[in-house]
Amino acid sequence: MNYDYTYLANLFSETEGTTIEHFIILHKIERVKELILYNELNLTEIADKLHYSSVAHLSNQFKKINRLDAIIF
Repeated sequence: MNYDYTYLANLFSETEGTTIEHFIILHKIERVKELILYNELNLTEIADKLHYSSVAHLSNQFKKINRLDAIIF
């Protein structure tokens, strides 16, 4: 795209009201919820599929995001 990352990150934050990193995490957690609902993969497989370093990392992020959702809503 030939734009500086900082410029794009700031533009994204202004437009979406969140950082790129947080946006990606939110979408990954939504995908985790879908995969859990389908019940086709276990947590280890889900963590691997979504490129988490471990099930513990996925679990911590899941809890953190859902705790924030509970506070906001």
